[in-house]
Amino acid sequence: MPSTQSLTVTPPPDLARWRKGMREELIARRMAAPAEERRGWSLAISLHLLHALPWRAGLVIGFCWPYKAEYDPRPLLRTLRQRGMSCALPVVIQRAEPLLFRHWSPGVTMEKGPLGIAYPVGTAQVDPDLLLVPLVGFGRAGDRLGYGGGYFDRTLAALEPRPLSVGVGFELCQVDSTFPQAHDIAMDAIVTERSLRWQQNSALEEVSPQQLRERLADLAQVRAQSARINAHTVPLSPL
Repeated sequence: MPSTQSLTVTPPPDLARWRKGMREELIARRMAAPAEERRGWSLAISLHLLHALPWRAGLVIGFCWPYKAEYDPRPLLRTLRQRGMSCALPVVIQRAEPLLFRHWSPGVTMEKGPLGIAYPVGTAQVDPDLLLVPLVGFGRAGDRLGYGGGYFDRTLAALEPRPLSVGVGFELCQVDSTFPQAHDIAMDAIVTERSLRWQQNSALEEVSPQQLRERLADLAQVRAQSARINAHTVPLSPL
């Protein structure tokens, strides 16, 4: 099985096999960490997120139901709901298609989807403003290793305006590179228990909570303005 210690920037000859092996290794490493230690890491991540993201009343936050000892955002989301924000969970409608998001709050009816991950049933479909995206692994360029379905890449490419994407995970899941392909979309920022990282020009920069909050807010404004312009642009008719 591949090791993160021996990873180089040279792509492996069989990328799919490498990613599968690395995914298994990183999940096993995460699950092997003591539960108490993971709880401490999750608390640190929640505190980072609370102070470093551009929260506002009315914001729709997309998140994932925690799976295989991932960071659990639900305690943080309880606080954010009390501040006037709402939450949504992804739903797989069809294989190899973008996800859609349905409103979630405690007590809504839930069913099990692919991988046995819960999703809400019968609630309103919403478009998230910000996504907390779980990291199986992440590289030094802000690239993300997920569970291999490509759903978040397709979703980020399809939504207009594109929501802010913040990868959340534990420091032990960092590798030099996940060897992203042309269709892979880097996270806007990555938050672990140790640091806040801003992604720009295929590189990660450690930043302060204020810097990350301001940069994400500016990026959201740029994307919203671009979406408004695109919505009012009339396609040229072919000659």
